[in-house]
Amino acid sequence: MMNSLQKALILVVAVPTFLVGCASTDNVAPAKVSAAPAAASLYSNSAPLDLRLSAWPYPYPLKEFKTSLQGQAASMIYMDVPAVGKQKGAVLLFHGKNFSSDYWAPTIAGLTQAGYRVIAPDQIGFGKSSKPDVAYHFDDLAANTQALLKSLKINQVSVIANSMGGMVGVRFSRLYPKTVQKLVLENPLGLEDYSKDIPPQQNDTLLRLEMAQTETSYRNFLKSYFPSWQPAYEQFVEIYVRVQKGPDYPAYARTSVLTYQMIAEKPVVNDLPQLKMPVLLVIGQKDRTVFGRRFAPPEAVKSLGNFPELGRKAQTAIPNAKLVPIDNVGHVPHVEVPDLFVKTVVEFLNAKN
Repeated sequence: MMNSLQKALILVVAVPTFLVGCASTDNVAPAKVSAAPAAASLYSNSAPLDLRLSAWPYPYPLKEFKTSLQGQAASMIYMDVPAVGKQKGAVLLFHGKNFSSDYWAPTIAGLTQAGYRVIAPDQIGFGKSSKPDVAYHFDDLAANTQALLKSLKINQVSVIANSMGGMVGVRFSRLYPKTVQKLVLENPLGLEDYSKDIPPQQNDTLLRLEMAQTETSYRNFLKSYFPSWQPAYEQFVEIYVRVQKGPDYPAYARTSVLTYQMIAEKPVVNDLPQLKMPVLLVIGQKDRTVFGRRFAPPEAVKSLGNFPELGRKAQTAIPNAKLVPIDNVGHVPHVEVPDLFVKTVVEFLNAKN
């Protein structure tokens, strides 16, 4: 059963899922060793969660698509939510690295009310989907998502993609241009080539950092995404802590490392000029997210993660792009200002272009 706060989150900002990301490698400095006692956990009485988040509720019914990744059998869990009234089209959602499909709950509600069927998968390696111990590639995630759409007999979709999902969305749109009618990139990663400034990291180093994560350091990491931290966002922290308490956390941490390497090694910025469909860039202007910030030289960091500038450059690079900047908003506009985000996206989807 969901508690009252969880139910409220579904209506307000969506119930967040477990982060499968090297949180400590993004926007916060490494925790310093200190003799001071650790802060008391807010979730000491909460039950652990397993590898597939079995006990964590999602806002809509779940379905399973059986597939494979790098030769290993895998299951992709997804939500397929019908349009209210006459269907105008289908929309596919790509979540970020530190989130899963259920954080789209307000967006799903708004899109279905506007007449769109919504497909919201947990990519393999994230959320309730399988987490095989393999090398991850955006092209593979895109191919599995295309196979999911074919299994549902969906030939065309519009795509909405946030954060790391923006990188998946760009690759998906490049690989399957006939499938993608329109593309919405919401504060996407990949608008700059991180490999130019972020030195390569060994898996063992990344795993050690992930395993050293604490409730406090993870909370501080999440706060870097949101200019104004709201009590409701604390649920993101709860999920992480509950997974950390369970026996499957090493496997989660390992997957986090492998998906970190995918982002670090597979830039998509050079794909932007090849996007031929209409593209909407929704950019929170307070976002300064730098993937792998802690590994970058100090001088390099100064020029990275400037999303207002990155949004303008992307608009110039993409042949048919519209830019909508949103003031006083950070990395996840659809969670921070859900009504404004839905209104902006629906206007774009409804437009005859």
